[in-house]
Amino acid sequence: MAVAFEQSETKKNLMRAFAGESQARNRYTFAASQAKKSGMYVIEVLFRYTAEQEKEHAEIFYKHLKTVAGENIVVDGGYPVDIADDLATLLRKAQHNEYEEYDSAYKTFGDVALQEGFSEIASSFHQIARIEKLHGDRFGRFAEQLEKGTLFVSDVSTKWICLNCGAVIDSKEAPPVCPICRHDRGYFIRFELSPFENGSVG
Repeated sequence: MAVAFEQSETKKNLMRAFAGESQARNRYTFAASQAKKSGMYVIEVLFRYTAEQEKEHAEIFYKHLKTVAGENIVVDGGYPVDIADDLATLLRKAQHNEYEEYDSAYKTFGDVALQEGFSEIASSFHQIARIEKLHGDRFGRFAEQLEKGTLFVSDVSTKWICLNCGAVIDSKEAPPVCPICRHDRGYFIRFELSPFENGSVG
């Protein structure tokens, strides 16, 4: 049943989502700084990359609130305090939170928006929910590699690319230091996981 946006639960859900995405962006930025201090450039980039996507999600939700500009929207909500010294733990916490957004939050928010007659907003919630699932999968993949000690080591010879200079090394493990730019191992990633590559190298 269609309701006026000003009286809708969707208006509150948009503010909840905006708050959640804004906080996620900050948490991931903090985690990226922690990864940088640990010399784990790949994990730093992972967190910063996802943080920027969270910023975009926040902006999408915020723009849906344009018709109530100038209003203060009071909402309740629970938001995580993800503080840990261990990077794998931070990745697992991020994975958990992304899956919660995907499953129990944004899917529900989208369904409510549809019931209230806001199909465009519902579409934003449902589509961003799917992106959050991808975020959770990504965090989980890297957490597992850290936990198993396989982030820089493979059972078989594989290609590794330095995210600083682009050097590609074929080996069972990333080198301790890039032979080209001399940056340390923390800059290496499996070639197939690197941005913009198609899985092959000349």
